[in-house]
Amino acid sequence: MSDVEVTHCGYIAIVGRPNVGKSTLLNHILGQKLSITSRKPQTTRDQILGVKTEGHVQAIYVDTPGLHIGEAKAINRIMNKTAAAALKDVDVVLFVIDADRWTEEDESVLQKVKHARCPVILVVNKVDQLDQKESLLPRLANLSERMNFAQIVPISALRNNNLDRLERLVESYIPEGTQFYPEDQITNRSSRFLAAEIVREKITRQLGQEVPYEVAVQIEEFVFEESAIHISALILVERNGQKRIIIGERGDKIKLIGKEARIDMENLFQHKVMLNLWIKVRSGWSDDERALASLGYQEE
Repeated sequence: MSDVEVTHCGYIAIVGRPNVGKSTLLNHILGQKLSITSRKPQTTRDQILGVKTEGHVQAIYVDTPGLHIGEAKAINRIMNKTAAAALKDVDVVLFVIDADRWTEEDESVLQKVKHARCPVILVVNKVDQLDQKESLLPRLANLSERMNFAQIVPISALRNNNLDRLERLVESYIPEGTQFYPEDQITNRSSRFLAAEIVREKITRQLGQEVPYEVAVQIEEFVFEESAIHISALILVERNGQKRIIIGERGDKIKLIGKEARIDMENLFQHKVMLNLWIKVRSGWSDDERALASLGYQEE
């Protein structure tokens, strides 16, 4: 009888309030940019799967929108539902917080993860930013009293600090099972989706607080030719003022957004990209459930 290699496969939900570094953590674990990042909270709107296969172990990470208090608009309600749904039917939860603060939103996330039926690892991120390093141990001791966490792991996702230990811990909780994805596949998301996310990231990074959350990106054309991938992206905003900000003086902002997005796309797709961007005002789209559905945001 020939030996059959035992394989392991499991789902890991990455949850936390907005802007604690969940997407940065996923990108560094995968060793490739998949989730968009910026200093602006709530950059991630969808549930994104990142797949990492090493030998007999396949870890399927679920990067979620930040769980936040307040659901004033339809898009906020959908983002919260998406994040909360990720806690169901996973094998491990990574609850990510900032090393230097505990907020009301962290407490709200804690109340949700307490209902998880699997181990919860508290991931204390951004330890490199602590002013006083000696404050870390008392801080971890204090955090351990909030819940019976399976483990508490201090890390710096941005600096790749202690991620190997975190991954080994995650691996120890992944059950035996058939692997769902080919070993070279890193996400369940389409190229069109990833292209739209890259454009949205460049807008949030370039414009920061100038343009609020009322920005969406829709890929109108994605044509793969031998010489280049031709991509046309429609940027949706709610007001004419936002359109003017994104265009910038003499079109300088939209040119820079397009240039940076194209470079990232070429790195991701390993192919020359011809990118065309244009902007359209669609008033109220972020609070219009039909408009959100047409953009791919669906309530469960």
